[in-house]
Amino acid sequence: MNRKQKAHLAVLGANFIFGTNYSVVKFITPEFIKPFGLNVVRVLVSLLMFWGLYFIKPSSASIKRKHIPRFIICAVTGVAINQILFINGLTLTTSIHGALLTLATPIFITFIAAWLLKEGLGWNKITGLLLGVGGATLLILMKESSGNAPNIILGDVLILINAISYAFYLVLVRPLMKEYSPIHVLRWVFTLGAFIVVPFGWSQFMQVEWQALNVEAWAGLAFVVIGATFFAYLFNMYGIRTIGASATGTYIYTQPVFAAIIAIVFLGEQFNWQKGVAAVLIFAGVYMVNLSKLLDQQKP
Repeated sequence: MNRKQKAHLAVLGANFIFGTNYSVVKFITPEFIKPFGLNVVRVLVSLLMFWGLYFIKPSSASIKRKHIPRFIICAVTGVAINQILFINGLTLTTSIHGALLTLATPIFITFIAAWLLKEGLGWNKITGLLLGVGGATLLILMKESSGNAPNIILGDVLILINAISYAFYLVLVRPLMKEYSPIHVLRWVFTLGAFIVVPFGWSQFMQVEWQALNVEAWAGLAFVVIGATFFAYLFNMYGIRTIGASATGTYIYTQPVFAAIIAIVFLGEQFNWQKGVAAVLIFAGVYMVNLSKLLDQQKP
């Protein structure tokens, strides 16, 4: 197996982890650990692991004074709001809803980049936004009852706001990635984000009855904290360095597929025709938003 094949497998593995994460989060929250408490564990353990890499391979750990405000904004959008709303929203809605709504992130990235970075907008991007918003709206307004989703509408709204916040992060972090290595940026983004996440979820973290966690709960917690945060990021970073950002980004389309299969098999969730229509609209929206890039790649 050559290097590129390994990179493709690594990126596919990362998205399998992300897709599986939706069901695993629902398994451990709120029965074993409440969502804000899970945020504290996820952020602190990931933070320790990213700083652990620094001690294994020491390098400059400083950041330039002029970049501090941008690091803080990235910490708020990429860690604090993202982590808090994603976990809490997912405990209220279904895994399939969460995965499909998160898929709309590339659409929001395009329009936030157009606003903040003055990137151009064409008819295809506007059409993509309308399709994506239409699919998200259909999901949110869908009348559905589920035993493991006590408030689907609120959960969907929180997941959607999380997707918008993460899109802001991905746009705002671009200039930092040009100045520092990806791990260096993530290390500081998590460090600053911890100052928000930890106080916000500390009371729920202290309520966790660790002795009540069984083997399955510990395994799920390790998967969410280590697998879906630390290793999945490293797999994606390896993919970006080896096969490029565009090829790596296309694998995001596999997340809802993995999430749906796992949720149906292990959580008993249903995939009906309304969800199918919403999925088609969101997929079509992402395709239209990226149509210009696809056409440019085909030019000789």
